[in-house]
Amino acid sequence: MSDFEGHVQAALDSLPPRLAAALENVAVVVRDEHPDDPDLFGLYEGTPLPERGDTAGRLPDRIAIYRLPLEETFEDPEELEEEIRITVLHELAHYFGLDEERLEQLGYE
Repeated sequence: MSDFEGHVQAALDSLPPRLAAALENVAVVVRDEHPDDPDLFGLYEGTPLPERGDTAGRLPDRIAIYRLPLEETFEDPEELEEEIRITVLHELAHYFGLDEERLEQLGYE
């Protein structure tokens, strides 16, 4: 596991137990960059938890964290680690059904 992947895992491990237990049918992956938007830090693809019905037979939702734009933007290791955490939490918030306005109120924008 790379340091970058370790920071992603640490962000997931830092979730309160109640939130971690609510993660269902979602995969968090690390990719180099988004093919259509190389400046994107992360992307949630799927159906937010509050809008879901039965997930039987459905492919998992996906949260992609993009390594290259984060590493290029945040060269300081401590700052990079913090921005990875913020990006993971931001994308998880979309998974939990929070929109951009609510994320802004919570300080994630």
